[in-house]
Amino acid sequence: LQQFSDTGSRKEHVKITSESKPGFLERLSETSGGMLIGLVTFLLSFYLLFTNEGRALKTAKSLDEGLSLVIPLDSIHSVSQQNEGRLVHLAGALSTSKPLFDASYGLSIHAVKLKRKVEMYQWVEYEESTEYEENGEIKKETKYSYNTEWKSEVVNSRNFDREIGHKNPSAMAVESFTAVSPYVQVGSFVLSKGLVDKIDDFKQLSLSHLEDPHADVIRAGDYFYHSENLRRPEVGDLRVSFFYAGLSGDDPYLGFADTVSIHLFLLLANSISNSVTSEYSSSSFKVTVVARQQGDQLVPYHTKSGDILQILYPGDLSVEEVFQKEHESNTMKTWALRAAGWLAMFVGISLMTRIFYALVDWFPVVRDLVNIGLKAFALCVASSLSLLTIAIGWLFYRPLWALLIALLSVVPIVVARSRVPPKKQQ
Repeated sequence: LQQFSDTGSRKEHVKITSESKPGFLERLSETSGGMLIGLVTFLLSFYLLFTNEGRALKTAKSLDEGLSLVIPLDSIHSVSQQNEGRLVHLAGALSTSKPLFDASYGLSIHAVKLKRKVEMYQWVEYEESTEYEENGEIKKETKYSYNTEWKSEVVNSRNFDREIGHKNPSAMAVESFTAVSPYVQVGSFVLSKGLVDKIDDFKQLSLSHLEDPHADVIRAGDYFYHSENLRRPEVGDLRVSFFYAGLSGDDPYLGFADTVSIHLFLLLANSISNSVTSEYSSSSFKVTVVARQQGDQLVPYHTKSGDILQILYPGDLSVEEVFQKEHESNTMKTWALRAAGWLAMFVGISLMTRIFYALVDWFPVVRDLVNIGLKAFALCVASSLSLLTIAIGWLFYRPLWALLIALLSVVPIVVARSRVPPKKQQ
């Protein structure tokens, strides 16, 4: 059953749906489906927690290995055969072969990457829902509101609750794209594609010095508008902005070239590639690099632990600072995945034990007590099993720590039992 109630505004309406309250068998059936999902989530949490520990320890060992093998280069403008296949450290200017440009808007820049972002003015639907019980039925009241906004993705108005009066175009007349310089160098060394991919600190490009590229395009601020009236844009109007990353030349409007630190660990290939002979910009995008030299190429390094190291940071950092940051990043990632694994286990246990809640759903007081007890049970079991899984992951790497963590996994259960009042003496 659906009921519609207009609020007096063309951009908002309310829909009410009603359905019979599910019976006992229906609720058990729904709970059974949730138990299956919970079981899958519960099993996946073990895999996530276990593999995360091995990954964290392998990465830490790889970083220590890389730090112990670094050799500084005296010059970045010549390729020394004595360092062939060795892990080297260098710092210098990042340069590109030619400027990146967008002919449609008369724009060019010496940078590693140039991104065109296109947004369309279109309708966006928002909804707020509340559920309540009335006359033995479960009713759901949903309020739909519609606003016009600039969006970089086409919003499909066919999925709206009410498309009439809120219809969007099916596609944009201008597409977004990202251009990447084919050759990026530091002195005489060419960066690998993986390193170039890490140069992603995009900044918006100022368009104040540019003219309107076409009669139907207007520049305002740092945007090009495809619109007849900027103060009152219509659905389907476009605005275009540009972003750059890795400025490789001093620009009269953008200032000096950026500075980044790149610490790389690279793999010696079977053959040495030929040097790139094209001319490069004399301006600098300074970088610091730690890499394994392969001719004039810098390519990923495979450690003895089986990891691949390829690191890039903005700013002028020393080798020690970069490795410290990598260790910190590894620690943060490890704890984030541990938290995700624990949460998955908690949710899985909660879903699997939900059937007990469904059995007493008709008794409000008992239902609330059971709900609290089930959550406490899931919390304790998830904490204990998570710690035990982490301990198993450390067993082959650091046995002593594994034993300590395994002992720690008993604490949540001991604490839970200590809060249970003892049975009264006969």
